[in-house]
Amino acid sequence: MSSFRKIAVYCGSSNNVDEKYLSLATEVGRKLTEHGIDIVYGGGHVGLMGRVADGAMEAGGHVTGVITQKLLDLELGHPGISQLEIVDTMATRKGRMLELADAFIALPGGIGTLEEIFEAATLTQLHYHLKPIGFLNAFGYYQHILSFLKHAADEAFIRPQHRDLILSGDSLDDLLSKMSQTVFPPLKLG
Repeated sequence: MSSFRKIAVYCGSSNNVDEKYLSLATEVGRKLTEHGIDIVYGGGHVGLMGRVADGAMEAGGHVTGVITQKLLDLELGHPGISQLEIVDTMATRKGRMLELADAFIALPGGIGTLEEIFEAATLTQLHYHLKPIGFLNAFGYYQHILSFLKHAADEAFIRPQHRDLILSGDSLDDLLSKMSQTVFPPLKLG
């Protein structure tokens, strides 16, 4: 189904969310592994982040975490993953994840998740890389964001050729299928 070798998964780091989101994250980690896809993520053991890693590791997958020394010092690093890279800044962390992954998926999350997925989308739009981007809209979590992106496109703040750079799917399989068919528009500014 997918030609991706490594997907960066951006998601929330809170344990204080509905169990359905935590279960979703475990399932995503497991399913990505079953599809033969390695996971790149923020290296934490908490929240959806930890559950994605746990799901993948329990299914025999390979998980690379990228975490800052500061977060590691706060004892947030996941001790049971395949590889944990320690970097100095959040900017370096994001850059390394962008470098390692073939594609990017946002599971439910907050400000950090949105910042990371939108940076990946901006870099694709500007052809710094050409890698698919998608929101896993499970439980309708991202419906308001997707509506806003349509509004921004309707108001001409997102060019017509960029309307489909950020994909969405209600299930992981649906999203991966759409992402594997991504066509990147030519670079055109102005």
